[in-house]
Formats: sequence, C-alpha cells, structure tokens
Amino acid sequence: MRLSLITSFYLLAALAFANAERAVEGELKSFLTSPSLEMQQVFQGERFPNIVVTMKGTVLVTWGNTQVRVSRSDDGGKTWGDEMVIAKPGFQGGGTTVDEKTGDILVFVEEQHPPAPLAVYRSQDDGKTWAAEKPVVHVDSKGNVPSMHMNEHGLTLRHGEHAGRLIRPSRFYGKRNHKDEWPNHYTNAIYSDDRGKTWHTSDPFPENGTGEAAIAELSDGRLYYNSRVHWQERPKNTRRRHAFSEDGGKTWKDWQVVEVLPDGHQHRSYGCMGGLVRLPVKGQDVLIFSNVDTKNAKRERGTVWASFDGGRTWPLKRLVFEGAHGYSSLNAGRPGTPSEGWIYLNFEGGPKGGSTVARVNLAWLLGGESTGDGNVPSALAK
Repeated sequence: MRLSLITSFYLLAALAFANAERAVEGELKSFLTSPSLEMQQVFQGERFPNIVVTMKGTVLVTWGNTQVRVSRSDDGGKTWGDEMVIAKPGFQGGGTTVDEKTGDILVFVEEQHPPAPLAVYRSQDDGKTWAAEKPVVHVDSKGNVPSMHMNEHGLTLRHGEHAGRLIRPSRFYGKRNHKDEWPNHYTNAIYSDDRGKTWHTSDPFPENGTGEAAIAELSDGRLYYNSRVHWQERPKNTRRRHAFSEDGGKTWKDWQVVEVLPDGHQHRSYGCMGGLVRLPVKGQDVLIFSNVDTKNAKRERGTVWASFDGGRTWPLKRLVFEGAHGYSSLNAGRPGTPSEGWIYLNFEGGPKGGSTVARVNLAWLLGGESTGDGNVPSALAK
C-alpha cells in the first residue's frame, strides 16, 4: 500500500511537471494554413454548450439541461467518441475550465435552472472519468451567492502576479429568472487560487441587467469581459457590453456598449449567449467572438467576429451557418497537439440540430466581410 501511494505521488508530480512545461501559447501561422470550415453534430436534443481543449489537445464538449453530457475528440475534432453522462439529473452551468497547472478539467453542474445548488465534477484523466466535489463559493461584495448558468468557459491565467489563477464568468439571478427581477441581475466572475477548491466572487459588472458573459486574458495580463444584456430597459439592449480588469478579475472597469457586436437577433428585447476566445498566440491579442447576426425574429445566421487589438475594434466577420443558431461557445487549439491551428465553435442548432461543432481557422475567417470597425492588420489583409 505504501509503495502504491509513493508511486501515485510521483506519477501525479510528473503529470503536473509535464503540464507546466507544455507550451500554452504558440505562433499565429498555425491558424493560417489552407482556409477550412467543417461542421458535425455531436449531441442530439437539449441545450447549453461549452467547449474546451485539454492540455493534451483533446477537444471536449459539455452539453445538457436535464443531464450533463460530455464527448471527447483526441484527433483535433475530426471524430468524436461516445458521449458520457457526467451528472443525471443535472443542469449545465457553463464555465467548463481546464486547469493548465495540473491538467484537471472542472465541469459546473447545478441541480436545476438556477438559483440552484451547485456541484463541481473534476476529471484528472483528460475527461475520461469524473468525480463530484462540493466547492466553497464565497459571496460577492453585495452579499450575494453567484449562479453559474449559462456562461462561457473558464480559463487559467497565464500572465502577471495572478498567473495560475482559475477564473470563470458567473452571474447573480436575483430571486429568479423573470422580467420583474431582471433589473437586479448582474454578471460577475468567480476565481480560485487553490486549484478550484475555494472560489471568491468578483465585484459585480458595473451595469445591472446583464447576464451570460465571457472572459479572455490579454497578453499583458488584463482581462477582457464581454457580456450579454438581460434587461430590455437598458440602452441599446441588443448590443454587447464589455469591461476590463487589471487585478486578476476582482473588479471591472471602463464598461461600454460594443456597438459593432450584436447581442442576439435584433427583434427581441434582450440578448443571446455568445462565445469568446483569445487565440493562444504569444504577444498578440487576437480575439474571436460568436453570436447570431440577424434582424429577423429568430436565432439564426451564426457568425464569428475577429478583433486584432484585444477587443478595441472588431473589423471582420464571417457567417458560419445560415440556419438555426442559438447559444454558442468558442475555444482554440493548443500548440504541439492535434488541435493546433483550429478554432472550435460549439452551438445550438446546425444542419441536424442539437449540439453542432464547427471547426474553422483564421485563414478561413480572413475571407469574411468588413464591419467598418477598425482595420485588419496589413500583414493579414487579403
């Protein structure tokens, strides 16, 4: 027994060392091979997408609103393994997070539509098996406990004094998800410095009536926060919001309306969950955002936008799928793995419905259309 424990200790230490040594940021050229767009259905039925890429480059999709399911691809998204059930019953909480220090993957599951009790499921074997744990989540500065649903994936901070911190967007629902409570809703984030055992809650995003957000870390260590609007009385309520953090996600500042980015179809009084990822390119801040791009009264025309200056401007967009497209989640491949060079979009809808995963590269996106908001860098412009 003692020998087994010692062996296990050294195996875990070796895994942690390997993950620490693995490059997490590479070069832009890996995303600039032959233009490509591919799509395939991963799950049938239900709702609520997240997508992450593990330290080994395995693409992992989580999904579901009656049970939380997961599917893995270890060949960069060409093929997908059989789906596994993480929690049944269970409600996808979003914020799926890869711990880049240990390789662990965290999936957040609420018992039902929140506000609802929370469990976290942890995988220590690249998403093959999962074990439940009960995290400690501290209240925010207003004394409120955050809900997890339904936000973009989480991340491990790579730069600055808070490097290694886990962070994911979250929200406060008020008493419930109802129009009478929307003025009390706001987005925020939870962050952990002990590998996900204990979570602290950030100050609220500086605008009420927001919900369903996304976070990206920029190359200088600042955090870019992009949020849906969830209250029809807000000005320009069908346009996205953004803000920044300079303290590792504890506070948010300089919020404003992002005029160029739509927040769902424009005939509705409030928005739609969108995806966000920063490409893992050393010293550059290429952000990709996803949402619907239609003035019709339906969620359709799934589109991705590109920013080359950390979210200050969004000069380029390209249509991914003309038909049904609801909530979406984005991620990007890791250097030195089968996922390298790909941008992954998991969305509600697609040719067969359910959960569809599209994989594209930046070379394909560069064939899109100008938004009139800033310019594509001359080195990339066609």
